[in-house]
Amino acid sequence: MSVPDNPLAVLTLIAAPAVFTNASSVLVLGTGNRLARVVDRYIAQQLRNEHDRALCQMYSTQLERLEKRGQKLVGGMTFFYTAVGSFAAASLVSLLGAMLAETHYRLSFALIAALVLIASSIGFVGLSSGCTLLVQETRLALQSLRDEGRIIRDSLRELSNKP
Repeated sequence: MSVPDNPLAVLTLIAAPAVFTNASSVLVLGTGNRLARVVDRYIAQQLRNEHDRALCQMYSTQLERLEKRGQKLVGGMTFFYTAVGSFAAASLVSLLGAMLAETHYRLSFALIAALVLIASSIGFVGLSSGCTLLVQETRLALQSLRDEGRIIRDSLRELSNKP
């Protein structure tokens, strides 16, 4: 049974990239929220006026990490937007191929499949690369949390040891 005769094959050609487009879009939204949190935290760190040497050092380190986190998030969003566009293009080319399959234009199935494969591959690389950057950004966030926790625990120990 050929692809034009099988409606499930055509549906699969269109639905698979659409699902990945949706996944990429959700990641874009989540990454945008994470970027907003980094900006908020960066501003909050700049407004602090601490005189404690350990806290000043920690805030300085955190500002550097926040800048790196912001860069990783913007890079991740760039990859996710590329993935959204690529998967949308793959869906559109699949739909176009399905529509033209039975017309007198008769585009080569190999050409359409190649275009879909290229667009989907670009989308997959974008999605994977963006996810990798998000994992790296999360690790930076956890480093900052560990540093804060250590300083807070040290301060609490000092307070509990005072008479």
